[in-house]
Amino acid sequence: MDILMTVSTLASFSTMGINASALEKDIGAEQFPVNEHYFGLVNFGNTCYCNSVLQALYSCQPFREKILAYRSQPRRKENLLSCLADLFHTIATQKRKVGVIPPKKFITRLRKENELFDNYMQQDAHEFLNYLLNTIADLLQEDKKQDKTNGRLANGALDSQNNNNNNNNNNNHQQQQQQKTTWVHDIFQGTLTNDTRCLTCETISSKDEDFLDLSVDVEQNTSITHCLRGFSNTETLCSEYKYYCEECQSKQEAHKRMRVKKLPMILALHLKRFKYMEKLQRYTKLSYRVVFPLELRLFNTSGDATNPERLYDLVAVVVHCGSGPNRGHYITIIKSHHFWLLFDDDIVEKIEAQAIEEFYGLTSEISKNSESGYILFYQSRD
Repeated sequence: MDILMTVSTLASFSTMGINASALEKDIGAEQFPVNEHYFGLVNFGNTCYCNSVLQALYSCQPFREKILAYRSQPRRKENLLSCLADLFHTIATQKRKVGVIPPKKFITRLRKENELFDNYMQQDAHEFLNYLLNTIADLLQEDKKQDKTNGRLANGALDSQNNNNNNNNNNNHQQQQQQKTTWVHDIFQGTLTNDTRCLTCETISSKDEDFLDLSVDVEQNTSITHCLRGFSNTETLCSEYKYYCEECQSKQEAHKRMRVKKLPMILALHLKRFKYMEKLQRYTKLSYRVVFPLELRLFNTSGDATNPERLYDLVAVVVHCGSGPNRGHYITIIKSHHFWLLFDDDIVEKIEAQAIEEFYGLTSEISKNSESGYILFYQSRD
């Protein structure tokens, strides 16, 4: 595997000049965005799932800016976040506008920290995205706690803390909430409200639930709007699934509905394309044709939603190519300024906007070969 990787890496760099010059020519010197860089990432043995997500996140401007700002802070011990910051910094500070970079340090750290990714098997891009965002949030929270502790020590506050226990206890909950909030949450976190109405006494119970991405079911020849409508359809809880009503003090039939209460700055939509088939005893890919628009406005919002008219622009799509979760390939299409690019590991190409339709999926129900949108990144205009 190491020999094959070396050959592949050498091949990547040998074609870098050809691909780079072609990309620069396709974009044009006058149209090339100032302070922008388009670099492919070397595949270190089935790491396309990682490369595709990293390219999508790099294209999300608020996320990129926070990652680069993190690198400028005093360095602590090496972790996944510091490795990601180093990678983004390497891309952003290249003298050349286009080329190829080997994300070896990041991949090595990823495999060291999580045994799930410590192999050369194909992994799920959505699982990796969830792991990465949650890990970054956890590391930022640890930094907050460390900074707070260091601040107390520096100010001698620990000695007087015992005299202020009552005041501190009153602020405990508020401080805990602040510690849980990081810029990852500021960018990606939204809130769902789950309303359940008892059909006997009409009492409505509401429960809020935070999310960093939304996972929606897919059907054949539909659209993202249809998927979101299905996500928020009213569900009847009956038979063995009856709802326990606190007012009635017993299980009752009820209506349940999920809507968006807080809209995130960047909406990550995960299309549930992998379904477990009982007959086959394995997961099968649903290559359904699902149309995703370049502009999106959420309609499945709650009555008390903040900024329900928020308009989103599509900025990146992680695309799965192949027949199942454990086989195939991941690529990414990205909108940068006024044009679209396709990132396929070390290869970066400019594509026409109408070519996006090729990534909706296929019209047949299940296909062994397809390029279909898997994770969509929509960025708020405000």
